Amino acid sequence: MPCCPPTDTAPLVAVLAAGAGTRFGAEGYGAKLDARLAGKPVGQWVLDAVAAAGLPAGIIVVGQEAPAFASASGWPLLVNSRAAEGLGTSLALAAGRALAQGRALLVLLADMPLVEAEYIARLASAKPGAATLYPLGKRGVPACLPLALLPQVAALTGDQGAGALLAEERGLALLEPPAAMLLDIDRPDDLPRAAATLTNRG
Repeated sequence: MPCCPPTDTAPLVAVLAAGAGTRFGAEGYGAKLDARLAGKPVGQWVLDAVAAAGLPAGIIVVGQEAPAFASASGWPLLVNSRAAEGLGTSLALAAGRALAQGRALLVLLADMPLVEAEYIARLASAKPGAATLYPLGKRGVPACLPLALLPQVAALTGDQGAGALLAEERGLALLEPPAAMLLDIDRPDDLPRAAATLTNRG
């Protein structure tokens, strides 16, 4: 099992699952995250990776209608009534919850089912925090946001992500995952691509 911080010092894990999902089809984000991928819902892969990393269940940020995988998960749900305004509102809600608990915030996206437990554990263990390094040097999520950064994250609005804040934050560990791990499920034809990667992993 991958190493991780003790439970009492572990970051709060927030799985963001409140987007509109319009590119997936008329039924939107819930249909996307509940779509079957190699035997289980897309969103469940992320929760299982968190558990395999040895981290405690955190929160799932959902819109007014929670995806079925989230409702069945047993994780606490944080309802974002402003989800239609964009990703920033979900990040802000999650940051507020982590601030209230005095913990760092580990942000994962429910539509990135290929993120591995070992990678999540590396993010959680990095001090003072860590971000994913994308091509061309862009920093983004999955990321573990240090407590000192969370007041700024809690102030995000609209469709602002954490990228600009991460770009300015010094001292973060920058992790480079395999490119395939960063695949997100946007359209139905992303599902067979993800399934092929999972098959190749064995």
